[in-house]
Amino acid sequence: MLTQKERQNYRLISDKDYPKLLKKIGSDAPKQLYYKGSWDEGIFKNCLAVVGSRRLTSYGKQVAERLVTEAAAAGITIVSGFMYGGDAVAHKAALRAGGRTVAVMPCGIDLIHPEYQEDLYNEILENKSLIISEYEGDMLPTNWTYPRRNRIVAGLSKAVLVVEAGLKSGSLITANFAKKFGRKVFAVPGPITSEVSKGTLQLIKNGAEMAISSQDILGHYRMKGQAVLWPKEIGGDGLEGKILERLRLEPMGADDLARAFGISASELGVTLSMMELRGLVRREDTKYHPNY
Repeated sequence: MLTQKERQNYRLISDKDYPKLLKKIGSDAPKQLYYKGSWDEGIFKNCLAVVGSRRLTSYGKQVAERLVTEAAAAGITIVSGFMYGGDAVAHKAALRAGGRTVAVMPCGIDLIHPEYQEDLYNEILENKSLIISEYEGDMLPTNWTYPRRNRIVAGLSKAVLVVEAGLKSGSLITANFAKKFGRKVFAVPGPITSEVSKGTLQLIKNGAEMAISSQDILGHYRMKGQAVLWPKEIGGDGLEGKILERLRLEPMGADDLARAFGISASELGVTLSMMELRGLVRREDTKYHPNY
């Protein structure tokens, strides 16, 4: 017989506060959910699944952070699978926006997987968010538990947002579950030359709605967006704002930026260093990329 304390660490499908939307997927719904964190019915009211490539590009990271930040700030709970790449970016962006997130694990509830994301795991628990699994204890993930996890990610959510995905990816499995469950599928368009855009472009071709701003998503939830101050507004019409605007067109090196703005490399270097310290841009190899 379970103690009251142990009983509070999982929910049965027959319980009143079992997620209502997840229960609607019928025989695909897990009979029980183990959890850690802050379980309440409100966290499941307006969920958006966000999935993306584990090899998220700079473009994908930028888009995911913007869309998730604005959706989470409006009160939407972000659901994802806790893997590195797109999942981790989604969870972190939701928390930075002061929102809530649900991480669905492909392993036992007592296992942190991947283990090097322990800081993110703890951050989720410390910010009124939730970690769930249909598996108890320290059960290891296997090839079949990942797609099983994806059905829960889709089942909890009114819609799925696919940021980047190859033609054979777990993100497309989640999107297919969403279609099966009658949920909305959003996909971010990307360059036709990118391997991680081929899956999202295929989804759009097959009827998924393009997501080019958070308003596309918020409209589906009948919610209004909250004002989010982005670096362009922070920089205004000054040099920082102009640099960010130029980098959103394409990544550039410091020398190219200096020539574009007609200023010395040393003057530009000081500005770029300050922007890098503040997290507005990042340097990859010899080029700068915007973080938003």
